[in-house]
Amino acid sequence: MNETTFTLGIVGARGHTGAELIKLVAAHPRLQLAFVSSRERAGQRLAEHHPEITGELQYENLDADAVAAKGVDAVILALPNGLAAPFVAALQAARPDTVIVDLSADYRFEGSWYYGLPELTRGNYNGEKHISNPGCYATAMQLAIHPLLDLLAGPPQCFGVSGYSGAGTTPSDKNNPELLADNLMPYALTNHVHEREVSAHLRVPVEFMPHVAPHFRGITMTVNIWLNQIQTREQIAARFADAYADEPLVEVVDEAPWVSRIAGRHGVQVGGFTLAPGGKRVVVVATLDNLLKGAATQAMQNLNLALGIDELTSIPH
Repeated sequence: MNETTFTLGIVGARGHTGAELIKLVAAHPRLQLAFVSSRERAGQRLAEHHPEITGELQYENLDADAVAAKGVDAVILALPNGLAAPFVAALQAARPDTVIVDLSADYRFEGSWYYGLPELTRGNYNGEKHISNPGCYATAMQLAIHPLLDLLAGPPQCFGVSGYSGAGTTPSDKNNPELLADNLMPYALTNHVHEREVSAHLRVPVEFMPHVAPHFRGITMTVNIWLNQIQTREQIAARFADAYADEPLVEVVDEAPWVSRIAGRHGVQVGGFTLAPGGKRVVVVATLDNLLKGAATQAMQNLNLALGIDELTSIPH
């Protein structure tokens, strides 16, 4: 059995997702963390922030050329939207076979990149070195809608609520606990990037209304779906059970899942299937941790896939 070790670098390692990635890498028997790039923490030892990491590795402030010069097997880009392109270009020029997993929205609409929502797209993987990690809300929406695609009578309406870690570490109203206290903040109520992302990848229009809540982590996605034929609750539940029977990270539950129960867990819960009178409208609820299955865990699934390692290596499940 091939037990090759691969070298990995993380760009944007200070953020919430970067921290979760570092934990997953520390638990991975075949990944060696070669560098972590963070402008704010340059010069500090990684072990000071992450006790699971031993040794003297320090955060560095690396530009795109410096990242490419490291010559690692794989790079995870955990940067805000709009910043990935220079790193991709530099890596492509210096070492085209570097695996790149990009967590931003920058390449989710790029046909030459593999769109990595493994439970729905792993069958389409064809050895691509460039992988676009889906959005957190977009992951929840697609897993809640996909088993019913052939039954849609119109655009699903998706009411999403995220903990404020989804707004990142750069200060804003959406991650200010004082402003969020006893509050719910609607934002980007049409044409959110995840609305466009889901519409593009499911090839059906969806309507998405996101909100930020006072809790730190976790997404609740409540999806209202009009059906083109009458269904029973049992038929709907059976579709989800069949769709995800072999997916360790997707748990189909009877009651509507609670976000408090998914925080810190690596999978998705989907359930609460509720039919309206007449049987042609159903509501489905999905929950996931936006930092894990919505980001870091999914990135690790994709990285494992690209490196030929068992997909769930280092992921508790």
